[in-house]
Amino acid sequence: MAKFCFSLGMTLKRIEVIADDESEIAEATRRMSSNYDFVVTSGGIGPTHDDITYQSIAKAFGLELIVHQTAFERMKRLSKPHKSQLNFSWNEPSLALDAKMRMIRLPIDPDRSDEDQVLFVAEDLWVPVSVVNGNVHILPGVPRLFERILDGLKPKLLPRLTDPEGKGVYRILISTPLAESSVAGYLTEFASRVEPRGIKVGSYPRWEKSRNTVTLVGRDKEFMDSLVAEVESNVQGIRVGREDEADD
Repeated sequence: MAKFCFSLGMTLKRIEVIADDESEIAEATRRMSSNYDFVVTSGGIGPTHDDITYQSIAKAFGLELIVHQTAFERMKRLSKPHKSQLNFSWNEPSLALDAKMRMIRLPIDPDRSDEDQVLFVAEDLWVPVSVVNGNVHILPGVPRLFERILDGLKPKLLPRLTDPEGKGVYRILISTPLAESSVAGYLTEFASRVEPRGIKVGSYPRWEKSRNTVTLVGRDKEFMDSLVAEVESNVQGIRVGREDEADD
């Protein structure tokens, strides 16, 4: 998620890990939705009893869980029963069918259009992206599926970005042999000079390593490149492509 935001130039404000607890999920979702304009949840939308994300977020916003017919039709068409479910039928009531139906009972707001609440990011994926309160996007927790669906949301996100081309953020790494305390004074003064140009300066110690890292992060590549020589000189450092590149 952090890499995704960085690649699009989006500022990642907060990450929370929440237990499978309905009240905690509801509280966190309401708070995040109120404070941020793009919220993503991961996990808890499977077929078992402890998959409670949909019901918790529905409760958070006073919504009903409703079988989404399009999602159900896509599930039937694109998913296959597990090899252990030899007698499974989409048309016959069963515990297995009930479990599968949990995955397409979605929080639905009757005052919002369906196309704004349920998204499908690829023709070969049945898994819906449930969008609640206009900005909470409910995604699965399986890493590869999460990444693919998140990537599929890009076309809807790009027009909302400061940079609609989604070129992202530029980062420069400078490796220094000096202790953080030795460069702190210079970096404080330097950061105050470049911050008005949208450049953030960071300093990161590397535990039990002989070199530390100074970073410049921003969007103005030309301006940032022009700063490298000054920083290298003042921290006795060298620009690197990765933190360990200049290690002994």
